[in-house]
Amino acid sequence: MSKLLAVTFLQGEVLTLAGGRDIVMGIRFGPAGNPPSFQAQGYKSSLDMPAWLRVQGLNAYEYQCVRGVHIGETTARKLGEVARENGVFLSIHAPYYITLGTTDPVFREKTKMHLLKSMQAAQWMGASPVVFHPGTGGGNDRAGAMARARELLLEILAVAEDMGLGDIRVAPETAGKPAQIGNLEEVLELCTLDPRVVPAVDFAHLHAASQGALKTVEDFAAVLDLVESRLGKEAVQKLHIHFSPIEFTKAGEKRHRTTLDDGYGPHFSLLARLIVERNLTPTIICESYDRQVEDALVFKALYEQIKEKAGG
Repeated sequence: MSKLLAVTFLQGEVLTLAGGRDIVMGIRFGPAGNPPSFQAQGYKSSLDMPAWLRVQGLNAYEYQCVRGVHIGETTARKLGEVARENGVFLSIHAPYYITLGTTDPVFREKTKMHLLKSMQAAQWMGASPVVFHPGTGGGNDRAGAMARARELLLEILAVAEDMGLGDIRVAPETAGKPAQIGNLEEVLELCTLDPRVVPAVDFAHLHAASQGALKTVEDFAAVLDLVESRLGKEAVQKLHIHFSPIEFTKAGEKRHRTTLDDGYGPHFSLLARLIVERNLTPTIICESYDRQVEDALVFKALYEQIKEKAGG
């Protein structure tokens, strides 16, 4: 694929399929990683995921590097190729080991390494964005941790530019625990540093960190409105979203649940109403525990039902 086509794909606007046919990308639904149902059907390789997802009726896939970036260039380029052939939009989740606000010089270097390796893999794949957790909250020095996080993220972006990775977007993800850096305000603050930094809004994490505050359409609207007020209309139009039911304690996130589990929010139908009303085209990555494909299809069906009732 030409460099020009690679850039338009990274922006999430145009996807080139086999045979050179371009399609405009709208809303996308897909899983985080490979679910048990994929493996139960005899599949092992992530290279088989795009075609399998297309058959399921999904068009997004967040490749998981949460335990480290272990994919090589040849495999990454092949994954990107088969994803484009099957109309599946790729993103990457970087390792959990990233902690931007650290004072430890060893952890700083490891954080740089993990994020840069993820960005390199994303470039090979044609994936965007690279989602990452900003890290721990710095204890009683949260302001200091955020200052260090801003400094280190800008340093990483400068190195990425020198490496030829200047077109790769990175996405700090909203945290599931108040003790972690990554409440919505902090994520949006990081996103003001550079156009290459975009938000990854995990509504399950926001729900858990706020002790279940996402209960109404208005609660979800407040999140979208804040993103738009800080970053502009395009940021909320093409928002990268994580969604699943979630269990939480007083400390925040405990574990992701599924739509089969009663009593756990947040409820996707509330967000889907706003997506339809505002004509948004986000990417919805489902992180339901072991049902990330099945629940992605539930979310897609809810969205389509609401859109149909609205006359869309």
